[in-house]
Amino acid sequence: MSQVRVRFAPSPTGSFHIGSARTALFNWLYARHTGGAFVLRIEDTDRERNTPEALRVLLNGMRWLGLNWDEGPEVGGSFGPYFQSERETIYQEYLAQLRDRGCVYDKDNAVWFRISGEAQVIEDAVRGRIERREEKDFVIFRSNGTPVFHFVNVVDDIAMGITHVIRGEDHISNTSKHLELFKAFGAPIPVFAHIPLILRSDGKGKMSKKSDQGVAVEYYEKHCYLSEALRNYLCLLGWSPKDNREILPIETIIEIFELSGINKNGARFDASKLDVINTEYLRQLPLEDFVKLARPLLLSAGTINEKTDEHYLREVLRISQEKVRFLEDLPEFVDYFFKDEFPYDEKTRKKLFKGGDPLARLEELRAELERTDDFGEENLMAIVQSLAEAQGRGTRDYIHVTRLAVSGKPVGPGFYALLGVLGKERVLRRMINFS
Repeated sequence: MSQVRVRFAPSPTGSFHIGSARTALFNWLYARHTGGAFVLRIEDTDRERNTPEALRVLLNGMRWLGLNWDEGPEVGGSFGPYFQSERETIYQEYLAQLRDRGCVYDKDNAVWFRISGEAQVIEDAVRGRIERREEKDFVIFRSNGTPVFHFVNVVDDIAMGITHVIRGEDHISNTSKHLELFKAFGAPIPVFAHIPLILRSDGKGKMSKKSDQGVAVEYYEKHCYLSEALRNYLCLLGWSPKDNREILPIETIIEIFELSGINKNGARFDASKLDVINTEYLRQLPLEDFVKLARPLLLSAGTINEKTDEHYLREVLRISQEKVRFLEDLPEFVDYFFKDEFPYDEKTRKKLFKGGDPLARLEELRAELERTDDFGEENLMAIVQSLAEAQGRGTRDYIHVTRLAVSGKPVGPGFYALLGVLGKERVLRRMINFS
């Protein structure tokens, strides 16, 4: 078999761990780069811990990240079944092969594999030469008749024609057992690539489901991160392009992704860096895509309703897109566009009134705005600049108090764009109410 075949073989026992997602991603990237096949295989033999809900979380997380599989659950393929719980007949056939070759024996109702005693060596595609030696025989079938991980893992890789095993470095300790089994079956040994673990931001230990926020993929979907941004960031955890670019289209990453580009050292998870990448992706979205993402979020939050004017909504989102950092913050960021009663930021209000009489400035600008029907950004800018020059003041003396009056907030979209989208009627009414 000449085609590259890689696999992601998770055990669905809870959340979709960010480390597992990165392993799936690197396998998927290599399959797409080489034109090979990406196989999703479910290790569900632990019936007490594996649950249908955990499987649903896993499959949804894979789809959300855009990691479509070529073979596996809900897709099928020529090498199924793709659930280990459905492959018992296959495991018994392979066990029979080992019995025929004298490689196993029974002890205490369990089946033990007889090691060769030889050093097992691989040329790992990431870590270079790895040499390990098994010191004692090991169990491949428990006394209750169920096969252990090492056995089913190798059997499935052989039966499914897996050519490259890309997995976390925590599996290095398993490599000698697996090589013993591959050789006992007389099967081709795949290329191994052990990728670095994802560490906490301080570098002290790997990310844990119990102690680290943001360790599950579903956390990011729940908090409205863009899946493309998370996927881009995961690519950078243990791999980097030669030109040190960070924000790259997935098509470009697929084109340049090589196993030789994977680092040996552990990759620290930097939430702030992910946030920066996510914000950049958010701002680069075509406006129509941004509207499609924003509209259901604003509906759910009660910020808008089905009767909200679509053109007005689109204009609000157009001027807000480059300013909002997180999609999750959008309802609070734009709420004042859709209601006339809102709280004023008290800290900003106190600061304004401490420096003089901002209401006089507000009244001066209101009088000027009443005289114009042109609420285009350029005209509004000219009005404020002309007024400031005439009164011997800076434009900020008018901008800060007016922004607070019409939005209740000290920051937001560009000031002149803000006034233009709100429109003359809303702006004047809010300026009067503030006074």
